[in-house]
Amino acid sequence: MKNRIERELSLFIRDLNRNYSLSRLSPALFSNIKEFLSRDGKRIRPILFCIGYLGFSKQAPFGLYRSALSLELLHDFMLVHDDIIDKSAMRRGKPSMHVLLNKYLKHAKNLKFNGDDLAIAIGDVMYAMALDAFLAVRERPERKELALRKLISAALYTGSGEFIELLLGIKPIEQISKNDIYKIYAYKTANYTFASPLAMGAVLAGAKERQIKKLFDYGMLLGCAFQIKDDIIGTFGESQETGKSNLTDIKEAKRTLLVWHAYNHCDRKGKAAIKKVFSGEKTGKKELFKIRRLLSAAGSLDYARGEIKNLLLQSERIITALKMRKNYRAALISFSRKILSV
Repeated sequence: MKNRIERELSLFIRDLNRNYSLSRLSPALFSNIKEFLSRDGKRIRPILFCIGYLGFSKQAPFGLYRSALSLELLHDFMLVHDDIIDKSAMRRGKPSMHVLLNKYLKHAKNLKFNGDDLAIAIGDVMYAMALDAFLAVRERPERKELALRKLISAALYTGSGEFIELLLGIKPIEQISKNDIYKIYAYKTANYTFASPLAMGAVLAGAKERQIKKLFDYGMLLGCAFQIKDDIIGTFGESQETGKSNLTDIKEAKRTLLVWHAYNHCDRKGKAAIKKVFSGEKTGKKELFKIRRLLSAAGSLDYARGEIKNLLLQSERIITALKMRKNYRAALISFSRKILSV
Protein backbone atom coordinates (compact mmCIF):
# COMPACT_ATOMS: atom_id res chain seq x y z
CA MET A 1 0.00 0.00 0.00
CA LYS A 2 2.89 2.34 0.71
CA ASN A 3 4.03 2.02 -2.91
CA ARG A 4 0.58 3.09 -4.07
CA ILE A 5 0.72 6.12 -1.75
CA GLU A 6 4.21 7.01 -2.99
CA ARG A 7 3.04 6.89 -6.62
CA GLU A 8 0.11 9.15 -5.80
CA LEU A 9 2.40 11.57 -3.97
CA SER A 10 4.74 11.67 -6.99
CA LEU A 11 1.79 12.53 -9.23
CA PHE A 12 0.65 15.21 -6.79
CA ILE A 13 4.12 16.78 -6.73
CA ARG A 14 4.39 16.55 -10.53
CA ASP A 15 1.11 18.44 -10.89
CA LEU A 16 1.76 21.03 -8.17
CA ASN A 17 2.41 23.83 -10.60
CA ARG A 18 -0.46 22.98 -12.92
CA ASN A 19 -2.98 22.73 -10.08
CA TYR A 20 -1.87 25.69 -7.97
CA SER A 21 0.30 27.89 -10.26
CA LEU A 22 2.89 28.09 -7.49
CA SER A 23 5.86 29.02 -9.67
CA ARG A 24 3.87 31.93 -11.07
CA LEU A 25 3.00 33.02 -7.54
CA SER A 26 6.60 32.56 -6.35
CA PRO A 27 9.41 30.32 -7.68
CA ALA A 28 10.82 30.08 -4.14
CA LEU A 29 7.46 28.97 -2.76
CA PHE A 30 7.14 26.31 -5.46
CA SER A 31 10.69 24.92 -5.23
CA ASN A 32 10.73 24.67 -1.43
CA ILE A 33 7.33 22.98 -1.16
CA LYS A 34 8.25 20.57 -3.96
CA GLU A 35 11.54 19.63 -2.30
CA PHE A 36 10.01 19.19 1.17
CA LEU A 37 7.11 17.01 -0.04
CA SER A 38 9.56 14.83 -2.01
CA ARG A 39 11.52 13.76 1.09
CA ASP A 40 11.30 10.16 2.25
CA GLY A 41 8.77 9.42 4.97
CA LYS A 42 6.91 6.53 6.61
CA ARG A 43 3.50 7.68 5.21
CA ILE A 44 1.81 6.19 8.28
CA ARG A 45 -1.24 8.46 8.17
CA PRO A 46 -2.32 7.93 4.54
CA ILE A 47 -1.71 4.19 4.86
CA LEU A 48 -3.96 3.98 7.92
CA PHE A 49 -6.60 6.09 6.18
CA CYS A 50 -6.71 3.59 3.29
CA ILE A 51 -6.77 0.60 5.65
CA GLY A 52 -9.64 2.24 7.55
CA TYR A 53 -11.60 2.58 4.31
CA LEU A 54 -10.80 -0.78 2.71
CA GLY A 55 -11.43 -2.60 5.97
CA PHE A 56 -15.12 -1.78 5.57
CA SER A 57 -15.47 -1.62 1.77
CA LYS A 58 -14.81 -4.10 -1.02
CA GLN A 59 -13.07 -1.69 -3.38
CA ALA A 60 -11.32 1.67 -3.49
CA PRO A 61 -13.37 4.50 -5.01
CA PHE A 62 -11.88 6.98 -7.48
CA GLY A 63 -9.64 9.48 -5.69
CA LEU A 64 -9.13 7.45 -2.47
CA TYR A 65 -5.33 7.62 -2.62
CA ARG A 66 -5.29 11.30 -3.56
CA SER A 67 -7.63 11.95 -0.63
CA ALA A 68 -5.28 9.95 1.62
CA LEU A 69 -2.52 12.46 0.82
CA SER A 70 -4.47 15.05 2.81
CA LEU A 71 -3.07 13.44 5.96
CA GLU A 72 0.51 13.46 4.65
CA LEU A 73 0.17 17.14 3.70
CA LEU A 74 -1.32 17.92 7.12
CA HIS A 75 1.66 16.15 8.68
CA ASP A 76 4.14 18.13 6.56
CA PHE A 77 2.44 21.40 7.50
CA MET A 78 2.79 20.50 11.18
CA LEU A 79 6.42 19.43 10.78
CA VAL A 80 7.34 22.80 9.28
CA HIS A 81 5.75 24.67 12.18
CA ASP A 82 7.08 22.22 14.82
CA ASP A 83 10.64 22.68 13.61
CA ILE A 84 10.35 26.45 14.06
CA ILE A 85 8.95 26.03 17.57
CA ASP A 86 11.54 23.41 18.55
CA LYS A 87 14.42 25.26 16.83
CA SER A 88 15.18 22.01 14.98
CA ALA A 89 17.77 22.36 12.22
CA MET A 90 17.13 18.98 10.56
CA ARG A 91 14.06 17.18 9.24
CA ARG A 92 14.11 13.79 7.51
CA GLY A 93 17.89 13.98 7.18
CA LYS A 94 17.91 17.39 5.49
CA PRO A 95 17.74 21.02 6.63
CA SER A 96 14.40 22.10 8.10
CA MET A 97 12.23 24.39 6.02
CA HIS A 98 13.01 27.52 8.06
CA VAL A 99 16.74 26.76 7.85
CA LEU A 100 16.55 26.54 4.06
CA LEU A 101 14.65 29.81 3.88
CA ASN A 102 17.02 31.62 6.23
CA LYS A 103 19.82 30.51 3.91
CA TYR A 104 17.80 31.79 0.94
CA LEU A 105 17.58 35.22 2.61
CA LYS A 106 21.16 35.41 3.86
CA HIS A 107 22.27 38.11 1.39
CA ALA A 108 19.17 40.26 1.78
CA LYS A 109 19.52 43.38 3.93
CA ASN A 110 17.28 45.43 6.19
CA LEU A 111 14.56 42.78 6.32
CA LYS A 112 11.68 42.94 8.79
CA PHE A 113 11.18 39.18 8.50
CA ASN A 114 13.29 36.03 8.32
CA GLY A 115 13.17 32.46 7.06
CA ASP A 116 11.08 31.37 10.03
CA ASP A 117 8.33 33.76 8.94
CA LEU A 118 8.45 32.47 5.37
CA ALA A 119 8.30 28.87 6.62
CA ILE A 120 5.14 29.64 8.65
CA ALA A 121 3.52 30.89 5.45
CA ILE A 122 4.62 27.78 3.55
CA GLY A 123 3.10 25.61 6.27
CA ASP A 124 -0.19 27.48 5.86
CA VAL A 125 -0.13 26.78 2.11
CA MET A 126 0.43 23.07 2.80
CA TYR A 127 -2.59 23.05 5.11
CA ALA A 128 -4.75 24.49 2.32
CA MET A 129 -3.42 21.79 -0.02
CA ALA A 130 -4.34 19.13 2.54
CA LEU A 131 -7.97 20.24 2.59
CA ASP A 132 -8.07 20.40 -1.20
CA ALA A 133 -6.54 16.92 -1.62
CA PHE A 134 -9.12 15.39 0.71
CA LEU A 135 -11.97 16.45 -1.60
CA ALA A 136 -10.65 14.23 -4.44
CA VAL A 137 -12.41 11.04 -3.26
CA ARG A 138 -15.75 10.17 -4.87
CA GLU A 139 -18.04 9.16 -2.04
CA ARG A 140 -21.41 10.10 -0.66
CA PRO A 141 -21.44 13.81 0.28
CA GLU A 142 -22.65 13.13 3.84
CA ARG A 143 -19.78 10.70 4.43
CA LYS A 144 -17.25 13.14 2.97
CA GLU A 145 -18.50 15.89 5.24
CA LEU A 146 -18.21 13.72 8.37
CA ALA A 147 -14.70 12.57 7.39
CA LEU A 148 -13.62 16.13 6.62
CA ARG A 149 -14.84 17.20 10.05
CA LYS A 150 -12.57 14.53 11.55
CA LEU A 151 -9.61 15.86 9.54
CA ILE A 152 -10.26 19.40 10.79
CA SER A 153 -10.72 18.08 14.34
CA ALA A 154 -7.38 16.27 14.11
CA ALA A 155 -5.67 19.53 13.11
CA LEU A 156 -7.40 21.39 15.95
CA TYR A 157 -6.41 18.87 18.63
CA THR A 158 -2.85 18.60 17.36
CA GLY A 159 -2.41 22.37 17.51
CA SER A 160 -3.94 22.36 20.99
CA GLY A 161 -1.53 19.61 22.03
CA GLU A 162 1.42 21.68 20.83
CA PHE A 163 0.13 24.67 22.79
CA ILE A 164 -0.33 22.61 25.98
CA GLU A 165 3.10 21.00 25.58
CA LEU A 166 4.78 24.39 25.33
CA LEU A 167 3.10 25.57 28.52
CA LEU A 168 4.03 22.29 30.22
CA GLY A 169 7.64 23.14 29.39
CA ILE A 170 7.64 25.97 31.93
CA LYS A 171 6.22 23.78 34.67
CA PRO A 172 8.88 22.51 37.14
CA ILE A 173 9.83 18.92 36.36
CA GLU A 174 8.87 17.76 39.87
CA GLN A 175 5.30 18.93 39.25
CA ILE A 176 4.84 16.97 36.02
CA SER A 177 2.52 13.98 36.28
CA LYS A 178 2.18 10.88 34.12
CA ASN A 179 -1.30 12.09 33.17
CA ASP A 180 0.18 15.39 31.92
CA ILE A 181 2.45 13.49 29.58
CA TYR A 182 -0.22 11.13 28.29
CA LYS A 183 -2.48 14.11 27.63
CA ILE A 184 0.17 15.53 25.29
CA TYR A 185 0.65 12.14 23.64
CA ALA A 186 -3.09 11.84 23.04
CA TYR A 187 -3.63 15.35 21.64
CA LYS A 188 -0.39 15.97 19.79
CA THR A 189 0.31 12.55 18.29
CA ALA A 190 -2.25 9.79 18.79
CA ASN A 191 -5.25 11.63 17.42
CA TYR A 192 -3.89 12.73 14.05
CA THR A 193 -1.31 9.99 13.53
CA PHE A 194 -3.45 6.92 14.17
CA ALA A 195 -6.99 7.50 15.49
CA SER A 196 -8.26 10.11 13.04
CA PRO A 197 -6.80 8.57 9.84
CA LEU A 198 -8.37 5.20 10.68
CA ALA A 199 -11.70 6.75 11.70
CA MET A 200 -11.78 9.00 8.61
CA GLY A 201 -11.37 6.00 6.33
CA ALA A 202 -14.05 4.02 8.15
CA VAL A 203 -16.48 6.97 8.07
CA LEU A 204 -16.00 7.36 4.31
CA ALA A 205 -16.65 3.64 3.84
CA GLY A 206 -19.94 3.85 5.76
CA ALA A 207 -18.90 1.79 8.78
CA LYS A 208 -21.26 1.64 11.76
CA GLU A 209 -20.73 4.29 14.42
CA ARG A 210 -19.82 1.69 17.06
CA GLN A 211 -17.10 0.25 14.79
CA ILE A 212 -15.73 3.73 14.09
CA LYS A 213 -15.55 4.43 17.84
CA LYS A 214 -13.66 1.18 18.48
CA LEU A 215 -11.27 1.91 15.64
CA PHE A 216 -10.66 5.41 17.00
CA ASP A 217 -9.96 4.02 20.50
CA TYR A 218 -7.62 1.46 18.98
CA GLY A 219 -5.78 4.26 17.19
CA MET A 220 -5.44 6.33 20.35
CA LEU A 221 -3.71 3.44 22.15
CA LEU A 222 -1.37 2.84 19.21
CA GLY A 223 -0.65 6.53 18.86
CA CYS A 224 0.44 6.85 22.49
CA ALA A 225 2.66 3.80 22.07
CA PHE A 226 4.12 5.29 18.89
CA GLN A 227 4.97 8.54 20.69
CA ILE A 228 6.73 6.64 23.48
CA LYS A 229 8.79 4.84 20.84
CA ASP A 230 9.57 8.21 19.24
CA ASP A 231 10.71 9.48 22.66
CA ILE A 232 13.05 6.49 22.96
CA ILE A 233 14.51 7.20 19.50
CA GLY A 234 14.77 10.93 20.26
CA THR A 235 16.76 10.16 23.41
CA PHE A 236 18.73 7.01 22.60
CA GLY A 237 18.73 6.92 18.78
CA GLU A 238 21.49 8.05 16.51
CA SER A 239 21.23 10.84 13.94
CA GLN A 240 21.21 8.36 11.03
CA GLU A 241 18.06 6.81 12.49
CA THR A 242 16.19 9.97 13.46
CA GLY A 243 17.10 12.27 10.59
CA LYS A 244 18.17 14.90 13.13
CA SER A 245 20.82 15.22 15.84
CA ASN A 246 20.75 12.69 18.67
CA LEU A 247 19.81 13.62 22.26
CA THR A 248 17.22 15.93 20.67
CA ASP A 249 14.49 15.45 23.27
CA ILE A 250 16.83 16.03 26.22
CA LYS A 251 18.38 19.09 24.60
CA GLU A 252 14.90 20.53 24.01
CA ALA A 253 13.96 19.68 27.63
CA LYS A 254 10.89 17.75 26.51
CA ARG A 255 8.73 16.31 29.26
CA THR A 256 8.58 12.67 28.19
CA LEU A 257 7.57 9.47 29.94
CA LEU A 258 11.26 8.54 30.12
CA VAL A 259 12.12 11.73 31.98
CA TRP A 260 9.08 11.53 34.28
CA HIS A 261 9.97 7.96 35.27
CA ALA A 262 13.67 8.69 35.77
CA TYR A 263 13.02 11.74 37.95
CA ASN A 264 10.69 9.73 40.17
CA HIS A 265 13.04 6.74 40.42
CA CYS A 266 16.51 8.22 40.92
CA ASP A 267 18.45 9.49 43.93
CA ARG A 268 18.88 13.10 45.07
CA LYS A 269 21.92 13.70 42.84
CA GLY A 270 20.08 12.33 39.83
CA LYS A 271 17.07 14.54 40.55
CA ALA A 272 19.33 17.59 40.80
CA ALA A 273 21.00 16.79 37.47
CA ILE A 274 17.65 16.35 35.73
CA LYS A 275 16.26 19.56 37.26
CA LYS A 276 19.30 21.50 36.05
CA VAL A 277 18.93 20.37 32.44
CA PHE A 278 15.15 20.82 32.45
CA SER A 279 15.21 24.22 34.10
CA GLY A 280 16.26 25.95 30.90
CA GLU A 281 19.94 26.39 31.77
CA LYS A 282 22.41 26.05 28.92
CA THR A 283 23.96 22.59 28.91
CA GLY A 284 26.64 20.91 26.88
CA LYS A 285 26.87 17.41 25.46
CA LYS A 286 28.52 16.13 28.63
CA GLU A 287 25.43 16.97 30.70
CA LEU A 288 23.09 15.58 28.03
CA PHE A 289 24.91 12.26 27.95
CA LYS A 290 24.79 12.19 31.76
CA ILE A 291 21.01 12.49 31.66
CA ARG A 292 20.81 9.68 29.13
CA ARG A 293 22.87 7.47 31.46
CA LEU A 294 20.57 8.41 34.34
CA LEU A 295 17.53 7.34 32.31
CA SER A 296 19.10 3.95 31.70
CA ALA A 297 20.22 3.51 35.30
CA ALA A 298 16.74 4.36 36.61
CA GLY A 299 15.22 1.64 34.43
CA SER A 300 13.27 4.23 32.45
CA LEU A 301 14.07 2.71 29.06
CA ASP A 302 12.76 -0.68 30.17
CA TYR A 303 9.73 1.01 31.72
CA ALA A 304 8.92 2.84 28.48
CA ARG A 305 9.26 -0.36 26.46
CA GLY A 306 6.89 -2.04 28.91
CA GLU A 307 4.34 0.74 28.40
CA ILE A 308 4.52 0.21 24.63
CA LYS A 309 3.86 -3.51 25.03
CA ASN A 310 0.91 -2.90 27.36
CA LEU A 311 -0.65 -0.36 24.98
CA LEU A 312 -0.17 -2.71 22.05
CA LEU A 313 -1.85 -5.56 23.96
CA GLN A 314 -4.80 -3.32 24.87
CA SER A 315 -5.14 -2.22 21.25
CA GLU A 316 -5.12 -5.79 19.94
CA ARG A 317 -7.92 -6.75 22.33
CA ILE A 318 -10.01 -4.02 20.70
CA ILE A 319 -9.20 -4.90 17.11
CA THR A 320 -10.06 -8.57 17.47
CA ALA A 321 -13.64 -7.47 18.19
CA LEU A 322 -13.83 -5.21 15.12
CA LYS A 323 -15.93 -6.32 12.17
CA MET A 324 -13.31 -5.36 9.61
CA ARG A 325 -12.43 -7.41 6.57
CA LYS A 326 -10.03 -10.06 7.87
CA ASN A 327 -7.13 -9.30 5.53
CA TYR A 328 -7.12 -5.60 6.44
CA ARG A 329 -7.48 -6.30 10.13
CA ALA A 330 -4.46 -8.64 9.87
CA ALA A 331 -2.57 -5.99 7.86
CA LEU A 332 -3.32 -3.41 10.54
CA ILE A 333 -2.04 -5.66 13.33
CA SER A 334 1.11 -6.50 11.34
CA PHE A 335 1.73 -2.84 10.43
CA SER A 336 1.28 -1.74 14.04
CA ARG A 337 3.65 -4.36 15.44
CA LYS A 338 6.27 -3.44 12.85
CA ILE A 339 6.31 0.29 13.54
CA LEU A 340 6.18 -0.22 17.31
CA SER A 341 9.06 -2.68 17.59
CA VAL A 342 11.73 -1.40 19.99
